Amino acid sequence: MRFFRAFKYAVSGIAHCIKTERNIRIHIVVTAYVLVFAAFFELPALHWALLLLTIAAVLAAELLNTAVERVCDYCAKQRHPLIKAAKDMAAGAVLVLSVIAVAVGVCLFWQPQKLWEMVTFLCSDPALFTIFILTVVLSLLFVIIGPSGMAENAKWLCSRKKDKD
Repeated sequence: MRFFRAFKYAVSGIAHCIKTERNIRIHIVVTAYVLVFAAFFELPALHWALLLLTIAAVLAAELLNTAVERVCDYCAKQRHPLIKAAKDMAAGAVLVLSVIAVAVGVCLFWQPQKLWEMVTFLCSDPALFTIFILTVVLSLLFVIIGPSGMAENAKWLCSRKKDKD
C-alpha cells in the first residue's frame, strides 16, 4: 500500500509542476514532437534507449530544479546569496542536460535526406499539414497558459456557445 501512496505522491508532484512551471511544459512539448518525428528515422533499439534516457534526464532535472526553487523560496523570505547560488546551480543543471539533449538529438537525427522526407510527407497532404499546424497552436497554448488556463478557456468558450443557442 505504501508503494501506491508513494506513486500517487510522485504523480501529484509531476502534475503540480506541469500546472505551474512553463519550462517543464516546454520540455514536454519538445519531447512529444521528438518522439513522433523519431518514427521517421527507424532508430535501432539502442538509439531509442539513448533518446528515452536523455528525455528522462532532462525532465527529471527540471522537476528537481523546481523542487529546489520551491524549498529555497519557502526557507528564505528575503534574498540571500547562498539561496541565489543554489537556485542558479539547479537551473544550470537543467541547462547542461538540455544542451547535451540537443547534441544527442543532432547525433541521432542529423540525416538531411530523412529530414527532407519528413517535411515532404507533412506538406504533401493538406489535412495532415492542417493537423500539424493545429498541434503547434495547441502546443503553444499549453506552454503559454498551461493546462489549467486551457481548461478555463474551453469552459468559457462552451458557455458562450450555450448562451448564443
